Amino acid sequence: MGRIIAISNQKGGVGKTTTAINLSSCLAEMGQRVLVIDMDPQGNTTSGLGYDKEQVENTVYELLLGLCGPYDCTLENDFVENLDIWPSNINLAGAEIELLSVEDREFLLREAVSQVRDHYDFVIIDCPPSINMLTINAMTTADTVIIPIQCEYYALEGLTQVLHMVELVQERLNPALQVEGVVFTMYDARTNLSLQVVENVKENLEQNIYKTIIPRNVRLAEAPSYGVPINIYDPRSNGANSYRMLAEEVMDWKN
Repeated sequence: MGRIIAISNQKGGVGKTTTAINLSSCLAEMGQRVLVIDMDPQGNTTSGLGYDKEQVENTVYELLLGLCGPYDCTLENDFVENLDIWPSNINLAGAEIELLSVEDREFLLREAVSQVRDHYDFVIIDCPPSINMLTINAMTTADTVIIPIQCEYYALEGLTQVLHMVELVQERLNPALQVEGVVFTMYDARTNLSLQVVENVKENLEQNIYKTIIPRNVRLAEAPSYGVPINIYDPRSNGANSYRMLAEEVMDWKN
């Protein structure tokens, strides 16, 4: 069965979606069969992989509400072989209210993923930057959580929140859930702050920290506007090489 990884941080702007897109693409580039699930109503993972989120017929919203099945909302990627996506758009923002009366609503995504996980080596879930029913669904579905944190002053604050949420989910909904690791993003080698944040987190954190550090990179920032992951947009860039190294570490964790 495929390994299910939720990419989560309650703090926005930490490179969560960038990591979901590019880690998934680099894993697929290595021959792994990958499904990306966009659980964020902003739909940035969907558009970042080249889809018009307003024109997609079936999304995670329809799936959670039982209006379509898993295969009905699965899209193959045009640029990366072995990469599929369950897309999202702003309709998903209303799902939480519509699901209030649904029994076992915390497990809807898990039920859907259980029907397809045998077809994939990895299922990568991009979570919204908030603690809500969508994030809880992702956590109850996942085997592990990867937490991207930006190399900035308030990094530990967002990290503490997501670790607390993981503990609550472990206690009440998904005892097998593990924190796979923390990955530093937007690292700027020219500043002392980035180095200080990395050292501070290492001193205060008992969790696994990935050796790969994702740099602040212009090409990484440009790629989403073209609807392709970094390893397609600029295969030789520092950003592409960094995400390939992260994908190798993720693969090693699996073994």
